[in-house]
Amino acid sequence: MDNNFVVLMAILAVIGSYIITSVFFFKFPNILHNKKKPKIHCRHISHRGGAGENLENTIAAFDHAVKVGTDMLEIDLQLTKDGVVVVSHDPNLLRTAGVSSNISDLNYDELPLLKTEIPIDFDPCNVCRGSDDDRRIPRLSELFERYPRLPINIDLKSHNPLLIQKVSDLICEYQREDLVVWGNFSDDVVRQCHKQNPAVATFFSSKAVIMLVLFMYSGLLPFVPLRNDFLEICLPSVFLRKDFQGSKTTRSVRFVVWALDKLLIRRALFVHLKKRGIQTYIWVLNNEEEYARAFAAGATGVMTDYPTKLRNFLDANPQLT
Repeated sequence: MDNNFVVLMAILAVIGSYIITSVFFFKFPNILHNKKKPKIHCRHISHRGGAGENLENTIAAFDHAVKVGTDMLEIDLQLTKDGVVVVSHDPNLLRTAGVSSNISDLNYDELPLLKTEIPIDFDPCNVCRGSDDDRRIPRLSELFERYPRLPINIDLKSHNPLLIQKVSDLICEYQREDLVVWGNFSDDVVRQCHKQNPAVATFFSSKAVIMLVLFMYSGLLPFVPLRNDFLEICLPSVFLRKDFQGSKTTRSVRFVVWALDKLLIRRALFVHLKKRGIQTYIWVLNNEEEYARAFAAGATGVMTDYPTKLRNFLDANPQLT
């Protein structure tokens, strides 16, 4: 028998065995991995408290989201010059307060009020119009006191070890280790969060998401331990909406976004992660078509700027709750 043929058959046998083994453990991952057991399970997540219905990251927004029955608040954190942890997405106050100053350069008492109209990042053709009742930038401690048992998703907006330490201290002070998910796009920040307080759940960094996708398509995912607890990803097709597409958006850019959407939003992936106890949250979705697609793909929860709209959708589709 030809030696080349024998070698070819051996290679095919190895590849075939690898594929069969990978598919088997992809479907039954708990044979290799203990299932994570988070104490929170969220369908309805209010992005910045609901940036389309109230001024983002304000007590008014958070109160409204709680009133309509949100399962979780998604917030962003910054650190003031005098070391106060505050709820704000942008490090600079120009977009939200009309003042070109960095939060890190101001003491808490020096922070300006928010504008009465703020652009909605994920609904770019609209602005949110608030009232004069509540335009103050709140402290994280206020949220922990006001909503003691409500899960909160924290995006740390700077790579600042002091911010991570102070947030961890507040989490421990208010005994919220099982009610908080935290992290950042940066893998270094997520690792530092886990090192600072391993009892608090983390979400996948951008690097970890890329590795997750590579592991899935290479067949390695069933064999790889996953440290993070929550997968929080965008729905790429959102950026193909007309309100996101500027006049300079090229066909090649649209193709890349479309390809990313097809590669990333995979029900098989989300089901596999669910079996391992990892929840998938998709952001930031603001219409019923996007809500339906996310849940049909197997997402655990959806982040939205419109808490009332998402609540109405979930109430009209009780099979999703």
